[in-house]
Amino acid sequence: MAPRYPSLVLPSVPKTILALVVCLAGWTSASPVLADHPNALWRVVHGLCLRDMRLTGLPAPCLSVNRQDGYAVVPDLEHRAQVLLVPTARILGIESPEIIAPDAVNYWNLAWQARRYFEGRVGRPVPRDQVGLAINSVLSRSQRQLHIHVDCVRPDVRAALRAHDGEIGYAWTVLRTPVAGHRFRVRRLDGADLGDRNPFTLLSGGLPGARSRMALHGLAVIGATFPDGSPGFYLLSNRVNPGLGERGFAEIVLDHRCAVLNEP
Repeated sequence: MAPRYPSLVLPSVPKTILALVVCLAGWTSASPVLADHPNALWRVVHGLCLRDMRLTGLPAPCLSVNRQDGYAVVPDLEHRAQVLLVPTARILGIESPEIIAPDAVNYWNLAWQARRYFEGRVGRPVPRDQVGLAINSVLSRSQRQLHIHVDCVRPDVRAALRAHDGEIGYAWTVLRTPVAGHRFRVRRLDGADLGDRNPFTLLSGGLPGARSRMALHGLAVIGATFPDGSPGFYLLSNRVNPGLGERGFAEIVLDHRCAVLNEP
């Protein structure tokens, strides 16, 4: 039986991050409390991972801490393979102006590179078209710290993008068919890696009015192998529209159960 998905699933980061904090509370003098949900992820990265890296040279409970580029990779204890790419600087989310500054760190490229930690949790290499990255809008996120989800792509999303590849060009366009039951604008990028192409900048400068309303957008980047065999990416944006039931929940394109890993 094909897996069924709800039309909207709220983010589950608090439970995941609190599990990390509770399990490792003895490692820090500041015990997190339930009222601190929005800052739980920041406490894990800044209060545990960075502190342990300084004291012991190990990034626990993170999988990695990169001081030079300023990010940490946090494992999701609640799901099979997901990891989160989290800046070590205090950045609230997609609405933060520093992520589209001329000298901004390209956290998306770092997240794509961090898929090796996702593959490490899976236990084997994963084809690029089965890997997705996502960040949610201010209305659909649970944490007051920017984080990019790295996980499997939903099989129905992968199939929809393949089926409509001919409609997807290098400019943002509304995909006529809903993706994961929601309305997305889509564009493509060529190349095996993102390099210096920052999806935040491509969104803010490519969609009318997006720069002043970044908080209302969810954004996803999905690895692709195009029909001619060349590598690339699909960029998907879901904008908040209460009248249409849209909350900028880009994470909906990800499958935290990783059903694609069960395919032959």
